[in-house]
Amino acid sequence: MSRVERWERRAEVPLLLLALAFVVAYAWPVLHPDVDPSLRQTLTLLSWTIWAAFAVDLGIRLALAEHRRRYALSRWYDVALVLLPVLRPLRLLRLLVLVRILDRSAASNLAGRVLIYAASVAVMAVGLGALAVLDVEQDAASANITTFGDAVWWACTTVTTVGYGDHYPVTTEGRVVAAALMMVGIGLVGTVMASVASWLLARIDDQRNESPA
Repeated sequence: MSRVERWERRAEVPLLLLALAFVVAYAWPVLHPDVDPSLRQTLTLLSWTIWAAFAVDLGIRLALAEHRRRYALSRWYDVALVLLPVLRPLRLLRLLVLVRILDRSAASNLAGRVLIYAASVAVMAVGLGALAVLDVEQDAASANITTFGDAVWWACTTVTTVGYGDHYPVTTEGRVVAAALMMVGIGLVGTVMASVASWLLARIDDQRNESPA
């Protein structure tokens, strides 16, 4: 195991806790727009402090990596989220570190891993997508996503690629979030279908090998 991999394992849980704290700091004023100004300022300071911690973590990982350029390219999303702090909703993607933790505790068979990934990615995509779209939509003119319930329903229909059309984003930022959710939904469905097909083929091969000649 390389030095950077050892650091990633040690920092995984602390970063997950920081990501959860960021979600609280981010979601509170989104869900309660009339929050006290002093509390809003405190939450903003907390979110920037957590962003700084992520930046320090990325710097340490780059310092420990043997091939920094290659590592930075393979972790382009981490680099982008640190270098583009203006994209506040995208920093919620730090919760994807949870998938790596769940992966190590998942069942060793394919079906178990697919279930873990599908469930965790779907829940995070819906929850984070709902927060992100509500943040940019609720105060927009002609907005039809104005409550968290509306946002969750919209996120569910979008990530499953159903798209009833009863709720839809009217801002550019909201449409960017929608496009990201659509790609997640398409990728999730494709991954599950491919994994199930692979599992079925493996089962057929096993039965052929076990059957007498």
